[in-house]
Amino acid sequence: MPQDHFTKVLLAAIEEGLSSLGDSPRDAIFYHLEASFQLKKEDIPLNLTDFKQALMRIFGPGAPYIEKIITKSFYEKLGLNLEDVQDVDLVVYVDNAKRRIVHAGEVKMK
Repeated sequence: MPQDHFTKVLLAAIEEGLSSLGDSPRDAIFYHLEASFQLKKEDIPLNLTDFKQALMRIFGPGAPYIEKIITKSFYEKLGLNLEDVQDVDLVVYVDNAKRRIVHAGEVKMK
């Protein structure tokens, strides 16, 4: 899978995860990410650690819930089986997905 396609799938999962809060809140979050954290929407997939930290600053203890929604959507879009998501770390799950795609060829794009 080309890197740019992987990035597009990840961004779609992020948009879907934030949309679970509603379209207006999603748009407000993207605005806040850019205005307060200098993190443009299209740059998020390449700056996941910064995105994760921004979510923590915005949502506090609720951030892992948002990460879990994004992670589930991402794995579903890739057609990957998602193991336990109790202690979600979005960065780790994305890295794991990338490894699974490269090494095992498990992806069945949805």
